[in-house]
Amino acid sequence: MESAERGQAARDRVPRIDPYGFERPEDFDYAAYEEFFSTYLVILTRRAIKWSKLLKGSNSIQKSMTVKRYIRKGIPLEHRARVWMGVSGAQARMERNPGYYHRLLQGERNDSLEEAIRTDMNRTFPDNVKFRKSADPCLQKTLYNVLLAYGHHNRGVGYCQGMNFIAGYLILITKNEEESFWLLDALVGRILPDYYSPEMLGLKTDQEVLGELVRTKLPAVAALMDGHGVLWTLVVSRWFICLFVDILPVETVLRIWDCLFNEGSKIIFRVALTLIKQHQAFILEATSFADICEKFKEITKGSFVTECHTFMQKIFSEPGSLSMTTIARLRESCRAKLLAQG
Repeated sequence: MESAERGQAARDRVPRIDPYGFERPEDFDYAAYEEFFSTYLVILTRRAIKWSKLLKGSNSIQKSMTVKRYIRKGIPLEHRARVWMGVSGAQARMERNPGYYHRLLQGERNDSLEEAIRTDMNRTFPDNVKFRKSADPCLQKTLYNVLLAYGHHNRGVGYCQGMNFIAGYLILITKNEEESFWLLDALVGRILPDYYSPEMLGLKTDQEVLGELVRTKLPAVAALMDGHGVLWTLVVSRWFICLFVDILPVETVLRIWDCLFNEGSKIIFRVALTLIKQHQAFILEATSFADICEKFKEITKGSFVTECHTFMQKIFSEPGSLSMTTIARLRESCRAKLLAQG
């Protein structure tokens, strides 16, 4: 009874809608979240003071070991857009191309691109009050503009499902259409190699790279997958396509993105390997194809992923060393294999 009362008391205190506009799910553990957040708030406050000192009197932020260390410990929400813009190179590109974004929106019409984007509008964050048609302002229009401009900018990609979720998060953080466009360009154009092109070769390659890393670091899991004929694409494709949006809790996704913008795509492998390693015993209990798929859904829930500060510490310790050289080598071999298969 005591825990039920505690849960109800926490439910009364914790807002039903989070700071980003998402409604908390029905099965949300308010008591556990309140317990975590009370300690996390202390960390956030401490980090905010340090960040304010670091950014004081400086218009731009450059990559450095200090900045890397600070980013790994989390960027306060009020500085997040500015830091993402700086370390990703998006700020520099935007300044070099004044007016470019607005020219893209005024360019020639492309009916098939517009239709593809429009189709996904209502499917993007139905659980977020800011994206509802009844919201004022409704962020659907902003999202539509960012995706349309990007489709004109990168004709080789156009629009691909998954980009709507990524652009949506960028809009929630930057509250700025043009900045969201340039950050989307940083991700799709540079940080994620060839994830969203029609062939999605980069995405398929990286799923195979993860498979190879698991084979080396967690061989029992790789053997289980092989034994049941489960392809990595079945269990992790959404992790890669959506960059963990709608898979992990919002705050955790944002902490992952902090590092992704600064350190590049190897962060995705660190997160994936940490999720699998932490739950290795649980995954190995699986006795069938369907069971494995279900277990991979389960490992993205619970306190391990909600407690984002500890989780982020783990992604830099659990997987062990993981250099961009290793990833580049594995990408080369996996890509060659995929091309040979046709």
